[in-house]
Amino acid sequence: MSDNYLSLNKKLWDARTAVHYDSEFYDVTGFLNGKSSLNEIELNLLGDIKGKSILHLQCHFGQDTIELSRLGAEATGIDLSSVAIQKARQLAQQAGTATNFMCSDVYDLPNQLDEKFDIVFTSYGVLGWLPDMNKWAAVVHHFLKKGGRLVLAEFHPIVWMFDEDFSKIAYRYANGDPIVEIEEGTYTDRDANISLESVSWNHGLGDVINALINNGLTIKALHEYDYSPYDCFNKTTKIAERKYRIEHLGDKIPMVYAIVGER
Repeated sequence: MSDNYLSLNKKLWDARTAVHYDSEFYDVTGFLNGKSSLNEIELNLLGDIKGKSILHLQCHFGQDTIELSRLGAEATGIDLSSVAIQKARQLAQQAGTATNFMCSDVYDLPNQLDEKFDIVFTSYGVLGWLPDMNKWAAVVHHFLKKGGRLVLAEFHPIVWMFDEDFSKIAYRYANGDPIVEIEEGTYTDRDANISLESVSWNHGLGDVINALINNGLTIKALHEYDYSPYDCFNKTTKIAERKYRIEHLGDKIPMVYAIVGER
């Protein structure tokens, strides 16, 4: 494991946040005017969340966390990037919600926050920044009330096996050595003035599911989807509103999976 992965990834996400916040991809203006940032996948899994306490892990600059508040939840968002959390607090103030935000590494959160939640929520491009699924699952279990639920929506591990243009298999399906790369630009702007090192890991479905089971969660649902709700990859084609596929692969690969677990 790269010993300094936290500092490298924090620097990357600090830099990305400024670009993302002003991007058409995140459409902050539309969001403040009432456009929901949440997608059909996670909305269906979450169900009615009015009055529920929700811990949102790896929340970036807080749009989804704020949307959870707008849907009636008592939401707390956590992210590694101090720049993202600063933006999240600013956005919550503009949106008029009482959403809570904390800057913390996921693994260190039990040392920073003393609270239990009805739901732990996390979504899209999150698990790959964490080296150890067992440690992550232990954190999820720690923060759930008895009978509480994990709702996870994540890009499918098969997606992360391909190179950037989805022309060949370039990475292992399962976890192995850290993937250390120089990130040029970002998914909201390929030409953004960002050139920074990142450290990530791939996690197969078995790795994630067994970690949750081993840490006391019962898997209530596992779903796979042949599209992405975000146009954040190369070589995509739009098939419907908020639904994208890799153009030359069509519906042949899963692009997203979702898990509901219960403590």
